[in-house]
Amino acid sequence: ELKKLGIIFLPLSEAVQKHPDLIKKYLGSVVPSTDNFFAALNASVFSDGTFVYVPPHTKCPIDLASFFRIETAKIGQFERTLIIADTGAELTYMEGCSAPRRTRHQLHSGVVEIIVHDDATVKYATVQNWFAGDFDGTKNTGGILNFVTKRGRCDNNAKLLWTQMEVGSALTWKYPSTILRGNNAYSDFYSLSITRGAQMADTGTKMIHIGDNTTSNIVSYGVATDISTQTFRSLVSFSGNNCKNASKCDSRLIDSTATANTPPRIIHNGTNNQQSHEATTGTIDAATLNYLNMAGIETDAAIALIIGAAATPVLSRLPMEFLVESKQLIQMALSKD
Repeated sequence: ELKKLGIIFLPLSEAVQKHPDLIKKYLGSVVPSTDNFFAALNASVFSDGTFVYVPPHTKCPIDLASFFRIETAKIGQFERTLIIADTGAELTYMEGCSAPRRTRHQLHSGVVEIIVHDDATVKYATVQNWFAGDFDGTKNTGGILNFVTKRGRCDNNAKLLWTQMEVGSALTWKYPSTILRGNNAYSDFYSLSITRGAQMADTGTKMIHIGDNTTSNIVSYGVATDISTQTFRSLVSFSGNNCKNASKCDSRLIDSTATANTPPRIIHNGTNNQQSHEATTGTIDAATLNYLNMAGIETDAAIALIIGAAATPVLSRLPMEFLVESKQLIQMALSKD
């Protein structure tokens, strides 16, 4: 069905053989090997991944999906994803990941590049559930070290919509970002992050406004329990004119030993740009929790219901397959059992 429409959806190793011109044109064009240490590592050793190309003025009739799993102990995984939506194309892409329980750390260092040409739209959703390690009350034993570089580029009138859910890995560094290069381009980033045990999640996004009349929106919801540390970094940079950004970061601390940070960075170089940043940190509303307890709902399940309701703006953007899984992951992540 995809082939009839000219849509290419292949392992990257196969795409190199069958579509070398596209690979040469786009690979490394958004995330060059010199971008950062882990991008350089990925560029040096990656052997496979996913390649997607949607031709001009074509709407992909199904949601494309890939799933990454680290199976072997003492190993690193370095997949690469390259997505191209040509002029006027539309695509929804889903990505999931998991790993079995190991007593030692495993490394994941992936790279995602998304190119959205004029008038095209890409919706990218990911649910990250790498093994977070076994928590003994003071530290995690094992777990995935997750260092990922994700970035997209939007041309004139293009749209790139990021949706992500983070519940796993012992240590995460991930900042899906958009370069709004074209005029009237749009991008948004909706994120839910839950940390537990001794997890450390350093996540966020970057919105780089280069074209004129570009718009971006950032919505982040984070929950930290036990002695976990959660940081959400946002960078909004304006060099174009008449651009807009709205950022909202909401964090909840379940335990007194958990930590949440939301440091923003805003750079204004253009003219007539508008930017707003709102950040709140607090605990679960005691009255709401008590009401649910009185209704016969156990505390863990009640907290999961409250978090799920508050994170509805993020979860409602996930495709149905991920939405069902995400509600189960929230309950699992917040359970003390």
